[in-house]
Amino acid sequence: MVGKKSGKALRDEGLERTDNNMELSSWPQIPAINQKNYYTDYLKRDDQYLAFRLQNEEARTKMTKSAKDKDRALAMAKSNEGGDVEAEAEADGDANMEDAEEVPAETVGSKVIIIHIGSQNLRIGLASDALPKTVPMVIARKSKTSESEDREEPKPKRQKRDDDTPEEPENLFGEEWSSHFSQMSGDLKVHMRQNKRRMLPNSKEMVVNYNRRTNPEIISEHNDPLRVDWTELSNPPPEYIIGQAALRVPDSSNPRYKLYWPIRHGWCNERDYHSKRMLFLDISLILEDAIKTQLGLTSKKDWHQYSCVFVIPDLYEKSYVNQVLEMLMREFAFARVCFIQESLAATFGAGFTSACVVDVGAEKTSICCVEEGMCVENSRVNLKMGGRDVTETFIKMMLHDHFPYADIDLWRRYDWLLAEELKKNICTMNEASVSPQVFDFHLRVSGQDTVKHTFKAFDEVHLAPMGFFEPTLFDNEDKLKGRRKLIEPSFDIYDGSKNDPTSAAQSEIMTALAPPLPPNEKADGDAPVATAEVQATPSKPQPPSALGRIQEQEATPRSSVAGSPAPEAAGTPQAGGSTPAVPAPTSQPARTSIEYRDDILPVFALDNAILTSIAHAARSDEKKMRDFIGGIMIVGGGSLTSGLNLFLEERLQMLRPGFAKDIMIGVPPREMDPQVVVWKGASIFGKLSGTNDSWIGKLEYDRLGHRLMAYKCMWAY
Repeated sequence: MVGKKSGKALRDEGLERTDNNMELSSWPQIPAINQKNYYTDYLKRDDQYLAFRLQNEEARTKMTKSAKDKDRALAMAKSNEGGDVEAEAEADGDANMEDAEEVPAETVGSKVIIIHIGSQNLRIGLASDALPKTVPMVIARKSKTSESEDREEPKPKRQKRDDDTPEEPENLFGEEWSSHFSQMSGDLKVHMRQNKRRMLPNSKEMVVNYNRRTNPEIISEHNDPLRVDWTELSNPPPEYIIGQAALRVPDSSNPRYKLYWPIRHGWCNERDYHSKRMLFLDISLILEDAIKTQLGLTSKKDWHQYSCVFVIPDLYEKSYVNQVLEMLMREFAFARVCFIQESLAATFGAGFTSACVVDVGAEKTSICCVEEGMCVENSRVNLKMGGRDVTETFIKMMLHDHFPYADIDLWRRYDWLLAEELKKNICTMNEASVSPQVFDFHLRVSGQDTVKHTFKAFDEVHLAPMGFFEPTLFDNEDKLKGRRKLIEPSFDIYDGSKNDPTSAAQSEIMTALAPPLPPNEKADGDAPVATAEVQATPSKPQPPSALGRIQEQEATPRSSVAGSPAPEAAGTPQAGGSTPAVPAPTSQPARTSIEYRDDILPVFALDNAILTSIAHAARSDEKKMRDFIGGIMIVGGGSLTSGLNLFLEERLQMLRPGFAKDIMIGVPPREMDPQVVVWKGASIFGKLSGTNDSWIGKLEYDRLGHRLMAYKCMWAY
């Protein structure tokens, strides 16, 4: 056994330990975590988010400032004790009172701009204003040709024979459309006889014969008291013209101008634009011009003192909202920005706590149930039809009945304005007003004499707005053109799925309208969807819809959105029917794939869409069902059609006889214009500075960008 070596021996051999008690590394040694007691509160408290920290800091700053002001006032009061000092203080106080009287206090909301963008009109104003300013949401840009010269076919589209000769008026729009129109006319006659309304048996022939033989009257321009002031081009002509002045630029101007509508059918207009940058540039130019001309804020340097409330759709697209937020914060440099949904703003404007809001716009109809200041997410419905469809359908019906102005073309600006005026003055949903009547209109064209036309109309004035309940009557062919050409949907940064807001009511409607997919075809990257899953057949029972479940509980007739399927093409709308046959919705995984399909146009009967929305909002709760069905409020420009409320009530009562006594269609209170209710509600929301925590400031946006929306919105963004 070898003995232990001495220290001298180790040193001689170079093996002596020379450790100076230093660690092997200078990095700190972290002990292992005890897994039994592991806990962290990272991002679990509100005060750890920047948005909430800044709010708390602002509140503390205000509290500190008020405390200092109070201490300063007390100190001043103590120092003013004494005769001469008090007299001087009183004199100073009187002088300050006079100065205060000269400088008026700032009105609440005078520094808040409210913006509501629609497909046809922009409504803008200060929150302190009683009513907004309305500007057409259009811009005219220099071009080689006008929009009417670009189109090969007039609007509405006519059919021609093989020898290029025009068809007879009765066959202008095809046999299928004519038969549908004739069927609706016959149904209206039957309904009017059931309601004991007298009508002449040959009313239609009287109208056609009168329109055939009527002759126009020429009125010289200097004898026309209501002649139009056309937009005169300066020298040099401007690059673009905005708003009402753009609509009054003559079609034959030199140089030519082409109209662009940045918003179409509630979506960004991707069909008429070639780049996303130009699309949002036109939106910013229209907003900038409106702020300068309508609000009088001509200097951009003053805009940083103003806040902005922006109204967005209930079913919005995140890419659009993010782009608008960047525009308002970067280009316009507003101090603060917040967003509010249309239906919630409508309830603010009307003063309702709960309601089913039906917003009928120019090219979009949205339905949403609002409960206690929140939009019920699964009740949101967005339909791509509105007042413009009624205008075009009315002109088609009049042309079918030998309208004296047979060359009308809605691509021409003066013709479109004329058609809009005729629709507003003539169309009605009141059956008592349906009779052969004589009307007249004045055709005013730049550089030509005014032409006065006289014509007769019968049931066209009623059947055109009936298109809301017979959507196959509208021309829906071009509404999906260009969709997703410029703007991609928003995707989740973690799993790559689409994360635009969804709604169970919208999914049910889209499922009803979806044509069957070929077997094993994937929809938007999801799992394969078989034809049987999309198209309900009698052989395969499907789970009932939300509306159907409630009807079964009440044992009421199933004449609703969840009707029995058609024998063969259950998933597709019927060409000649009033309402497309609607199968029961598929299971939840298939709904998502159908909702995101961009080849399905959401155009559906208005009464069935309302009942679908309410059914998903009530969630089988009968009390909620009665509350919503008794609190339906129609707003928007399309709701101005005379008699629409009573007609819609009657339709809903026929579909839901169990709730006939509860159904009530309300109008905005205090005789408020239905077109401005949404804007008015947003202005009220903008004045709630003390309780509104959804404002987005510059510092927050600079640091977090549009990610702030998840913390700032009052709904699940």
